[in-house]
This record gives sequence, structure tokens and C-alpha cells, in this order.
Amino acid sequence: MAEILFKEESYQIMGAMFEVYKEMGCGFLEPVYQECIELELADRGTPFVAQVQLKLNYKHHLLRSKYIPDAICYEKIVLELKAVKSITDEHRAQVHNYLKATAYRLGIIVNFGHYPKLQYERIVR
Repeated sequence: MAEILFKEESYQIMGAMFEVYKEMGCGFLEPVYQECIELELADRGTPFVAQVQLKLNYKHHLLRSKYIPDAICYEKIVLELKAVKSITDEHRAQVHNYLKATAYRLGIIVNFGHYPKLQYERIVR
């Protein structure tokens, strides 16, 4: 069986996600969850940077367009928050693109809009 990539860090991140879902439930817009997650991660001492602008290149040219994931945790895990009915292939593709842009190996999509429980997926590059 393959070892889980960044197991302990993922466990810490998901603990914060479950706590926010327990307190807030589903039904709020994504910016509400963004703010709650930033507070929860900070309270737990989890290292993160929120909404970093990622630089994109095309054939050695720096693009004006930027990608902005919701958070980078532990300087190696992309965290993408959603507040939708269900995670879709478009959301997975978005995280794959973040991983490509950062050269990080792990992304986590967390969906607070799913009922009756938090929905999440790990995307490994």
C-alpha cells in the first residue's frame, strides 16, 4: 500500500476544516468559509499563506494573468475551498493547474456546500 503524501500535515489541515464545518455548517458563501479557515488555521498554529498570487509562464514569458489558490499550507500543500453542491471535474482541474503552477505535489479541495457532511478530495501530482 502506498504511503499517504504529507499525512500529518493533511491531518492537521483537515482537522481545521472539520471544525469550521462543525461550527458553521453548510449554506454560507465561500468568502465566509475563507475567513473562518484563516482564523482556525491561525488559532491552531498551522503555517499558511492565504490567497497568494501565483505567477504563470508561457514559453519563458511571464504572463499578466495570475492564479490565486485559497491557501498554501506548510509551504507545500495547495488548499482550495468551495461552497457548492458537489466537487466537479472543473474544480479538480483547477487544483491540478495550481499544482502545475507551484510544482507542489499535493492539493486538497474542501467543499463546505455539501450536505450532510464536509466533502473533500486529495489531488496528488
